[in-house]
Amino acid sequence: MGVSDNKWITFALVAVGVFMSTLDGSIVNIALPVIMKDLNVPMTTIEWVPLIYLLTISSLLLAFGRLSDLKGRWWVFYRGFILFSLGSFICGIARHAIWLVAARSFQGVGAAMLMACSPALVVDIFPPQERGRALGMIGTVVAAGLTTGPALGGMIVSIASWRYIFYINIPIGIFASIWAYRVLKTETIDAPTNETFDWLGAVLLGVCFCSIIIALARLHSRGATGLQFMFFAAIALISAAGLYRLEKQKPYPIFDLSLLRIRLFILPVLSAVILFMGLFTMVFLMPFFLVHPAGYSPAKAGYFMVAPFLFLFFVSPVSGWISDRIGSRLLCTLGMIVISSGLFLLSRLSASAHYLSIIWRLALIGIGISLFIPPNSATAMSAVPPERRGIAGSTLATARNFGMVLGVALAGLVFNTVFNALSGGLSFKVYAPEQRSAFMTAFQYAMVSGAVVTGLGVIVTFLRGSDSNRQ
Repeated sequence: MGVSDNKWITFALVAVGVFMSTLDGSIVNIALPVIMKDLNVPMTTIEWVPLIYLLTISSLLLAFGRLSDLKGRWWVFYRGFILFSLGSFICGIARHAIWLVAARSFQGVGAAMLMACSPALVVDIFPPQERGRALGMIGTVVAAGLTTGPALGGMIVSIASWRYIFYINIPIGIFASIWAYRVLKTETIDAPTNETFDWLGAVLLGVCFCSIIIALARLHSRGATGLQFMFFAAIALISAAGLYRLEKQKPYPIFDLSLLRIRLFILPVLSAVILFMGLFTMVFLMPFFLVHPAGYSPAKAGYFMVAPFLFLFFVSPVSGWISDRIGSRLLCTLGMIVISSGLFLLSRLSASAHYLSIIWRLALIGIGISLFIPPNSATAMSAVPPERRGIAGSTLATARNFGMVLGVALAGLVFNTVFNALSGGLSFKVYAPEQRSAFMTAFQYAMVSGAVVTGLGVIVTFLRGSDSNRQ
């Protein structure tokens, strides 16, 4: 599959897309306390700002991955830049929480188009012996987005409106869409012309993901016996069963069920879900801890949130290089152990903790992420046939983003349940000093839940076995 005569030009273009979508996730999280106050909504509402973005991405990644296999990477990729930029503009002019949430969903469509193609483009243009290094370099780009986002977001909301965190995407997206069209328009695709797109499968997949997250949201407010929780849980089960049955019958499914039989693909995918689920309990709640009980400004909180991702610059390329030589099992297992330990140590923080006590815990999590992501991605992508790398890459990205969705939902569920119980039924909306004890206990329980999830991930990661045979 030809993508570009110069693999480094294509790589640079992919890096821009990865940087944009990664920057947007991290820059928004640090602004959530400010947005919550400005729009005068509780945490149960503001959590949908990151949640709907990640949920939209998770619901559409497989669909766009399949489209990229059928129509070509360029057809999906450059359109992703256009929609992402337009969504950013709509987010910036939002005047109400519902408007902002809807705009974030639209923005997520563009992000899904970018993310679905990125890993497949990298694997397409690099030979097997270079993929770990290349994906490690993409890890460095991810680090740049994740590192720049909190610091830049904190600075923006300190000196200007939070709306500018969305406006900064617009010029980058316009430039990148033109560049992508020019660079990738000569791409050729190898997919047979008689293959069709599975629209019903795409709809069922979206319904399943959305129902799971809404059910989790209702679990907090109504409990496991609430009618709304049971309704959406039932919808999730029915749509999942329907999707499985449909995909077995479809000649060209939205998700190739044969990939489930590839151990070195499905276990890394499951590991990615678990890792990002645990990680995003921290990513979602940490800005609230830093701004409220810890008392830091949004700008300083942004600098704190740089720490988990700063190590991606240095460790990701090295871990990718090492995995090309010894395999992914030990590195990924070690990374998961380090992340689980870091989350547990965050649960031991007090509101008056010294800033260095906070930073080294966040840095520990960053080291674990760096050890895990490049070798895990390289193993999953190299385990599948070349003609299925589009759907494989989008499956891996779906796993990552669905893990983020579950992490935000888990953090919100645990935090709000504990906070409500300790504050006499109040929901967290405007922080007051007398709420410090309830806040800290709720925060600590949420961090422990993330540590438990990633602790289970250690077992799943180790069970993948050796990955000596890459395609």
